[in-house]
Amino acid sequence: MTRLELPAFISKFLGADAFAQVMQLQGRVYRNVTGRRTVQVQFGDESYFVKQHFGVGWKEIFKSFLSFKVPILGALTEVSAIQKLNEIGIETTPLVGYGVRGCNPATQQSFIITKDLGDIISLEDLCATWKGNPPDVRFKKRLIIAVAELARKLHKNGLNHRDFYLCHLCLDAQALQRNQIKLYLIDLHRMQIRAQPALKLVMKDIAGLYFSSMDVGLTARDYLRFKRHYAVDFDGVSLGFWQSVAARADKLYAKFHSDKFQKRLQQEHAEVD
Repeated sequence: MTRLELPAFISKFLGADAFAQVMQLQGRVYRNVTGRRTVQVQFGDESYFVKQHFGVGWKEIFKSFLSFKVPILGALTEVSAIQKLNEIGIETTPLVGYGVRGCNPATQQSFIITKDLGDIISLEDLCATWKGNPPDVRFKKRLIIAVAELARKLHKNGLNHRDFYLCHLCLDAQALQRNQIKLYLIDLHRMQIRAQPALKLVMKDIAGLYFSSMDVGLTARDYLRFKRHYAVDFDGVSLGFWQSVAARADKLYAKFHSDKFQKRLQQEHAEVD
């Protein structure tokens, strides 16, 4: 079984077996882990990102089930996530095309092609110098409110990013030069969609965001501002919720700074151009 959705302007660059051609595309490597690779490519004068999924294997599928998790089999998770974000009005990487081949969940291959957003800056990079060089107070206030409102819209619509860190929230650099805040949410390959918010997963998302902001010099007032704008009309976001967020963020912080995790990060970075 092969399912293929490609626009004509990309198909013309490919051979008879377009699926196989996309899976073999080479370019600047942004991510290269077991079973999955992300490369930046050119079609004509435009830049795109291709995520190639080569099959997760039965070992990973059983591992997910034993951990009571739904296994991520390929690109369709991200395809659905982009479509849902478009529906609820959260900016993300524009979907260009995708394909799936195979019925066996362990060996199924797939890909997704998205348009390069161009000149963007992640909040991780933007905030990296804030601790020693604080930003304009008014700008920081506007940005915190924008992030809180994006997070609230995401979660109230039953979506969980599951990698909800500052590095996956990006600002449009041209809009920023005009003193405008245009936020994109990226890297959606693990996103889950439900009819109603799942508070435990919501808590994990917010804990990830909190953990990734711990070293950027935010004040207690900054965090209170986020909480106030995030929790508007959000049932279940109580004192206990925020206590769980803080406890999980502390664990994530300790794990991230462990020798074992840092060694793994170095190994992953070594796989990238």
